[in-house]
Amino acid sequence: MKTIFAITTALWLAAGLGAQQPAKQPQPKSKPEVEAIMAVQNATDPEARVKAAEDLITKFKDTEFKEWALQMETISYQQKNDFDNMLIAGERTLEANPDNVVVLVTLAQSIPQRTKEFDLDKEEKLKKAENYAKKAQTLIPNLAKFNAQISDDEWSGYKKSAMAQVHEALGIIAFTRKNYQAAEQALKAAVDVSPQPDSTTLYRLAMVYTAQSKYDDAIAALDKSIAAGGVKMGGKDLAAEQKAKIMKDKETAGAKPAAPAPNNPPPQVEIKRP
Repeated sequence: MKTIFAITTALWLAAGLGAQQPAKQPQPKSKPEVEAIMAVQNATDPEARVKAAEDLITKFKDTEFKEWALQMETISYQQKNDFDNMLIAGERTLEANPDNVVVLVTLAQSIPQRTKEFDLDKEEKLKKAENYAKKAQTLIPNLAKFNAQISDDEWSGYKKSAMAQVHEALGIIAFTRKNYQAAEQALKAAVDVSPQPDSTTLYRLAMVYTAQSKYDDAIAALDKSIAAGGVKMGGKDLAAEQKAKIMKDKETAGAKPAAPAPNNPPPQVEIKRP
């Protein structure tokens, strides 16, 4: 599944730098600003991208690409697994544009993954993430093309991918609250709306099934996750490992597979689709 970040980054940049566009898009005001924008786009690693984005904002204070630069910082910090700075950059982006779907979805998915069961502000964090997700949910159906050259079918597919990620975020939030029925409903919606099978979403759905002792459903979801590429972490496939564990436990008389911890669905699996 393509992330809405990947979609909008390319299309917004192309529109801003002169591609045919259906509505007013950000425009650079000088050649040095174009070079600064391209430095962000062409950065080879998250650290360099953050620096280039801050340089753009600092050197060109009236740039129309401020929101985009802050969005790039948000995603770069996510890639660095730097949650605190990702949250700061995300909130700065939403100050520039409260309707930035990319950042709304990113924060809606990331916040609950960093929320622990006994955090004193647990519900406050989850409510914030839920509000971000629900706001994105209302915006995505009317999301305008960033580039008129993209076909209606392609844009429809992109919006479906974005909506699938919103459903997934709501599923993670419900899972963290131990509301497994709501988590199952949201994650099944994510699977249904996604234009193509997503291994991470299917893995998370399997964890929800496991928490409800629906082991056959969990195995079926894990089979689909493995077929879609699995969930790779540290050289391992978490989907394959979980399936093997459930199968082994089922074969042991009287044993039941252990349910996953609510704040671990799984921990910090990078939400990054090809």
